[in-house]
Amino acid sequence: MRALLLTLGLVASLQAQVAPVLDSSTEDVSGKWYLKAVTTDQDVLGKDQELVLAMTFSVLEGGDLEAKVTSQADGRCQEASLLLEKTDDPGRYTAYGGRREVFILPLRARDHFILYCEGELAGRQVRMARLLGRNLENSPEALVEFTEFAEAQSLNLEIFRPLQSETCSPGGN
Repeated sequence: MRALLLTLGLVASLQAQVAPVLDSSTEDVSGKWYLKAVTTDQDVLGKDQELVLAMTFSVLEGGDLEAKVTSQADGRCQEASLLLEKTDDPGRYTAYGGRREVFILPLRARDHFILYCEGELAGRQVRMARLLGRNLENSPEALVEFTEFAEAQSLNLEIFRPLQSETCSPGGN
């Protein structure tokens, strides 16, 4: 369950001083993205997670996004999807019936963005940031930007970096 919360516990709201959101179409985030790093304003979630597969974003009619992800924890593959409902603000979405806000923040590092979320998780208010990239290779520049963002938002600087995989094999990697 904690692994699933790490993967899709998209809970957060953006402060006004945060970097500008994508001002172009949501098609910029369509396709496959790899989770490179995660941090929250509380304990880092999902340290028991064995591996994470790519997250896929699809643009739906009306500009909403669907996020799908598969992760492996306790030797089992877990699939989940989440509907991100478009708002009037570019790059800002809501999830779980408006109880959570999700922001897509572009980075200077090519093919990377931050998924910043705020809202209730397991009865607590949590802010969370995820660094996503288009490929499996790590970008030192993107990680520096992510760390600077985490520090500016007073998030935990103990940044969790999950293992990446192209496939999920139940019972093993």
